[in-house]
Amino acid sequence: MKKSVVAVLSVVLTMCILLFAACSGSGNSFESDWNNFTLNLNSEEYVFESVEETPFVSAEQESASYFSLDRNTANYSIMRRQIFESGSVNKNSVRIEEYVNYFNYDYERPSDGNALALGSKLFDCPWNEKHKLLAFTVSAKELQLQDTSNNIVLLIDTSGSMYGNDRLGLIQQAFVMLLDNMNGNDTVSIVTYAGDSRVALDGAKGNETLLIANVLEDLVANGSTNGEGGINKAYDLAEKYFIEGGNNRVILATDGDFNVGTSSTSGLEKLIRQKAQNGIYLSVLGVGMFNTNDKIMSTLANNGNGNYAYLDSVEEAKKVFVKELNGTMETVAKDAKAAVIFDENTVSRYRLLGYDTKMLTEEQFENVDTDAGEIGAGHTVTAVYEVELKDDAAGIVATAELRYKLPDGDSDTSNDISQKVTKTVSTDDYMASPDEDCKFISCVLEFGLILRQSAYRANADLHNVELRLTEIDDYLQNDVFKAQFLEIVRAAMPIYGEMK
Repeated sequence: MKKSVVAVLSVVLTMCILLFAACSGSGNSFESDWNNFTLNLNSEEYVFESVEETPFVSAEQESASYFSLDRNTANYSIMRRQIFESGSVNKNSVRIEEYVNYFNYDYERPSDGNALALGSKLFDCPWNEKHKLLAFTVSAKELQLQDTSNNIVLLIDTSGSMYGNDRLGLIQQAFVMLLDNMNGNDTVSIVTYAGDSRVALDGAKGNETLLIANVLEDLVANGSTNGEGGINKAYDLAEKYFIEGGNNRVILATDGDFNVGTSSTSGLEKLIRQKAQNGIYLSVLGVGMFNTNDKIMSTLANNGNGNYAYLDSVEEAKKVFVKELNGTMETVAKDAKAAVIFDENTVSRYRLLGYDTKMLTEEQFENVDTDAGEIGAGHTVTAVYEVELKDDAAGIVATAELRYKLPDGDSDTSNDISQKVTKTVSTDDYMASPDEDCKFISCVLEFGLILRQSAYRANADLHNVELRLTEIDDYLQNDVFKAQFLEIVRAAMPIYGEMK
């Protein structure tokens, strides 16, 4: 554990140096920022603090499984930062589905004008030789941001806790990257909030790049955190410049440290749900460490019909706002949810890996008004079950049904009507030699089980994960983030390498 202590001390020392430099600079006092920012290593809040892992379920007793689908990825980059800084993670921060869905895969794209395509893969489970992994794969149609007029409101937390190059500084860089894809048909507004909220930029054209960049660069961190006031102002601006049939979106950038106004999770959830009714989506960008409020940020994104990402580096900002910009900004399917029905004659028991906070009841799945997840253009989403088949079983394993709605303006069909896609998997679909996507996904799943300290990790072993990753090295080298995953596994080895 010495490595963890040294890493934390190093971060604290770095922050002290930054604070000293800020205080000694001309013209700005940092005293008020410091008074509003308390470094508390135990102040992080994660959803899993009150959520248990989904257990194995008998197919005879309960054959159906229902859950909401989205493509949030924040907890993977939170984990990456924790591993590289201290070698360990808060187990409550682990959401396995976000680890898997952080990466893109070579899934078949939709055809015949559909927004989503549904596929499946059945292969051996590496950490339990008696089990199989059943993956349902979702791929979204591809769109170009420039094909749609965009009304974007950047809602930026400028409170004292946002001070630093890895917080407000990183957000400023990220949003400047976004400007490269804006044009004269787009509108960009900026709202900031600290002790109070203010409109920093009201309805600039997207091609006024220098003006927008200058406003971003002039922002400073100071004061407490009135998140509610900022959210209300941002939605007011989004409504003021609303584009019929366009992409209307608020992008909130924060460490989630709400301490003024409606700071309870339930209050924020109600507020965002009310605002989302008018067709304005919300994306959330998290930054910072030690006071990260993952619970609030994920709640805002889930109830605002948007996505949630965490920026731990400039490279991650490029991933969100350059490489995957279309998916970040363009929603092609909303209220996406899945039902998987297992055949009790073939399946003994099953367990959904991850999605623990996104489980639905049958009534919620059947209800067209259920608020479920959103999927962006070009994104891939994966849901994996660990399945125990009956001895000598043959026949249908499971049938999946994917339901979603089209976003506003995408079709003459009412967006209150669910679109449906189904897929049936049988034992004939079993792959004795899975493809490289499957091999990689199994490594990410096993890694997540170990970090989660899952009661269902069986024979999961980081050494086996590392070995399997090295066997697909050519595959890894085609994607810088997949190649980096091997580095993350090796960085976790000193603490998690001997965990059984």
